[in-house]
Amino acid sequence: MVSPSLTQEICMMEAELCSAFSDSTRILILYELDGHQRTVTELTIALNLPQPTISRHLKTLRDHGLVTAERQGTSMHYQLADRRLLDALDILRTVMRDRIIHRANLITEVTA
Repeated sequence: MVSPSLTQEICMMEAELCSAFSDSTRILILYELDGHQRTVTELTIALNLPQPTISRHLKTLRDHGLVTAERQGTSMHYQLADRRLLDALDILRTVMRDRIIHRANLITEVTA
């Protein structure tokens, strides 16, 4: 049996991890890193966002352990820390899609 304090600590760690997903730009960055290392410049071009914005979000993702960085010459190359992060986001998208369908069905029933 897990103690209440350990349960609370685990929940806090989960909430901290999930907070990294709380910004759409960070989610876009994670998907952009799927299977590819990218520099800040490459991410800036791919996402059409200012470099300071990309850098700020990469710092948050690094601080939460969702991406790693490796210096190659004068550039930092970023990559996903774990591909399962995108699997988790894909599951969330499936749940969201099902909720949208459910709401649409409710609206259809009400207006019919």
